[in-house]
Amino acid sequence: MVSSDAILAALQGVKDPSTGRTLGELGMVKNVDMLEGNAVRVRLELPTPASPHKPRLEEAVRAVLSPQQLSRVEVAFTADVRRAPGRGGTDLVPGVRNVILVGSGKGGVGKSTVSVNLAVALAQLGCRVGLLDADIYGPSIPLMMGLFGARPSSSDGKSVEPLAAHGVKVISIGFFVDPDQAMIWRGPMLHGALVQLLRDVRWGDLDYLILDLPPGTGDVQLTIAQQVSVSGAVVVTTPQDVALSDAIKAKTMFDKVSIPVLGFVENMSGFVCPHCGQETDIFSKGGAEAAARKLAVPFLGRVPINLAVRTGGDEGRPVVADNPQLPESQALVRIAQNVADRVAIANLQAVPKGHKPLVQLGKRN
Repeated sequence: MVSSDAILAALQGVKDPSTGRTLGELGMVKNVDMLEGNAVRVRLELPTPASPHKPRLEEAVRAVLSPQQLSRVEVAFTADVRRAPGRGGTDLVPGVRNVILVGSGKGGVGKSTVSVNLAVALAQLGCRVGLLDADIYGPSIPLMMGLFGARPSSSDGKSVEPLAAHGVKVISIGFFVDPDQAMIWRGPMLHGALVQLLRDVRWGDLDYLILDLPPGTGDVQLTIAQQVSVSGAVVVTTPQDVALSDAIKAKTMFDKVSIPVLGFVENMSGFVCPHCGQETDIFSKGGAEAAARKLAVPFLGRVPINLAVRTGGDEGRPVVADNPQLPESQALVRIAQNVADRVAIANLQAVPKGHKPLVQLGKRN
């Protein structure tokens, strides 16, 4: 009969696909239970519920245990999203483990569409997610999340309860102003409004807070860099040269304020005619991937053009929730997984090598 110690010893050397470090070093093996009939149940703790590596990890576990001649191998997964290094109680959002910015160098590239679907996809994958509309001048998140005209409540007159939609906690300046009112604010007013949206909202315990930034490289981005410990930024662009040029400027801006860039997303990448099936590269294709390669940052994925993406945004029904079977929805889910994985890689780097976590070895039952 195989012992649980032998099973654990075999598992410790399995490599995590994200970091290349072993499960033993990262403390990802949490339980080894021997079952009746020479079977075993293994529990692995992932660094995010949105991990894209579950199938590969399960395959690796089964492969390393195959010489043990077990009658059955059960692999179960749990997850614990680590807090980004440097996130402490003095932060404006102390209950948030990771703040992720979604930005672009220019408007009109679908940054808010990516932000909304990224947040909803992460929630669908089991994460605790918040979405903050930091585009003070042009807040579009209330409409895109199906919350247009809604108003948050406050029980004490000092802090605000975020609204919720599609499993995501949501806040936006658009909830507090007339939708037809133009926001004519200078820098200090922008700074104050953004600080309030972060500090005075009861976000609770979140794995990820997604911030939909305004276009460009202005006051809002600088305020966030100064006031919040950020896990990383996602840069959204379309494939054509004029958009890529501005995306590169956005990446440079994040570099200057010491915010790591998690990667590039290419939106509006090709259009497949629903009638004839022919693909047309309306805004070109592959430019963001080439730019990411040139800048040595990850390429997170591309999202083709589909009418359902636009209508979902206009009607408050994000496409990943409303039409999950579409290739565009699946592309957005993969992007969400890649973003969570990039954050997890950065956070796991803080785990010292040689770390010896406590592993529970269950008795045979």
